[in-house]
Amino acid sequence: MPWTARDATRHTKKATTAKSKRAFAHAANSVLRETGNEGRAVRAGNAAAAASKRKSKRHSARRH
Repeated sequence: MPWTARDATRHTKKATTAKSKRAFAHAANSVLRETGNEGRAVRAGNAAAAASKRKSKRHSARRH
């Protein structure tokens, strides 16, 4: 079952921005397509959301 950005909040607390939710959905769907393993797909989505969030924080810290 493919995930959307709206599904991200049900699977992780790390997806708090629209960008991190899209990252979750993209990563999860990619891994699901490649492996067929939903557990692995959700873990990949969680990691992508966390990485997206970290990247946003670093970028916003540079602006100030």
